Amino acid sequence: MMQYLMSMVTAIGVVGVVAIIHYWSVLKLGVEPLIEIEKNGLASEPAPVLANEKLHPQDDAQIAQPDHPQDNVVMEDWVGQVAPPEDLPNRGVEFPPPTTDRQRAVVGAFMHAWNGYRKFAWGHDHLKPVSGSFKDWFHLGLSITESLDTMYIMGLKEEFEEAKGWVRDSLKFNTYHEVNLFEVTIRVLGGLLSAYHLSGDRMFLDKADVAFNVSKYVHNLPKTNGLVPIYINPNTGQFHYSEIKLGARGDSYYEYLLKQWIQTGKTIDFLKDDYLEAVEGIKKWLVRRTLKSDLLFIGELRGRHYEFVPEMDHLVCYLPGTLALGYHNGLPEDHLKLALDLMETCYQTYAQRPTFLAPERSSFSIQSRRIVIDLDDIYVNSKDAHNLLRPEFIESLWYLYQITGNTTYQDWGWNIFKAFEKYSKVAHGFTSIGNVNNVTDTKPRDIMETFFLSETIKYLYLLFSNDRKLLDIDRYVINSEGHPLPIRES
Repeated sequence: MMQYLMSMVTAIGVVGVVAIIHYWSVLKLGVEPLIEIEKNGLASEPAPVLANEKLHPQDDAQIAQPDHPQDNVVMEDWVGQVAPPEDLPNRGVEFPPPTTDRQRAVVGAFMHAWNGYRKFAWGHDHLKPVSGSFKDWFHLGLSITESLDTMYIMGLKEEFEEAKGWVRDSLKFNTYHEVNLFEVTIRVLGGLLSAYHLSGDRMFLDKADVAFNVSKYVHNLPKTNGLVPIYINPNTGQFHYSEIKLGARGDSYYEYLLKQWIQTGKTIDFLKDDYLEAVEGIKKWLVRRTLKSDLLFIGELRGRHYEFVPEMDHLVCYLPGTLALGYHNGLPEDHLKLALDLMETCYQTYAQRPTFLAPERSSFSIQSRRIVIDLDDIYVNSKDAHNLLRPEFIESLWYLYQITGNTTYQDWGWNIFKAFEKYSKVAHGFTSIGNVNNVTDTKPRDIMETFFLSETIKYLYLLFSNDRKLLDIDRYVINSEGHPLPIRES
């Protein structure tokens, strides 16, 4: 029964404004009525002031914009609502302590960031590690709810218990704040359900709330060789004219076709079929190679005639891991070849920067050989030169390491970790930077995104384990915020 309940959410999020993916069954796990959630919104109580400390006012430093626009959506059809039984046996999952020096270094990095958050931003969404203050997005203590399973996996028991106490006593869903449905679900709901499964503490289950299922609806919409625009018109329910891309606002759709199929015991064929069709569409329309070094990358289609644009978000570097996961679950071998080729390109987006940190977005040179232009294969426009401590490439390194056993992926991850330590580490945590192209002027942005603790650190810790199956992908599906949930038995 536990497997069935946990199969309800790995994540949601499909395309743009409306499309929100959820797993096959929609369950309402919260203890408060849905009508109260809709009426009052979501919020947390103000964080307590620690002894001898003062609250720090918010300033004007910008927080990174979400990759998905506000999902202010009304869904007409509910698949169902099922209350959890009162006697769900769950004794939790045991993880060994860190066994390698690299893992211990990652734990040290987490503790440095966590101590800064605890001192200056406790109960708030984001730490501002340069100024020693905080920034709220949804007023839900995101850095806490996002970090629960990271702390649990790393064996940080005291920190986990303190965070659990905040969730129990201060996380509230009865004060109005405008929220992004996609982000709240993958971050808060995913974090709580993962913490419940790993720790066995039912309190996390009682705090979890709602998700929707529209996968079947999207399945029936017209596509371009399995590829979809990033927006759906909320009035017509049809795809809205917009670009086709695998980066911001488009990535989760393709990722969760595969992960839904796996997490529901490979029982829903249309999910696999849509995913396979999409991969063929990617190969046909979006894959290109650079002029000089033959690096494979995934571009975008824009304009009314869907013209090809040779640019790729860092977010697209999740795709090698997804492709390898599909191969691991019996999908075609050429998916693995595509994954390996794209992995090399993603690594080069790091290795070719002076800071050894990838930009938010890379551009690629594909000029005709008849035109002599002195351009590097990969170049970065100044507006794209920021690094947000993103996890996507680290995530793919972990998948490829677990699937292939190739320790080169560990070494690549270590190089990136050292760059974070050198250029992003500040007095009170780790900060996003504005310029990966200049080692003497990185332009710290004074914000630590919650995915740094929930994903980047977690994937680095798992990557550096000598046990490739420390978190076994044959037992877990990991959602887009790095929260593991068990696979439903078929």
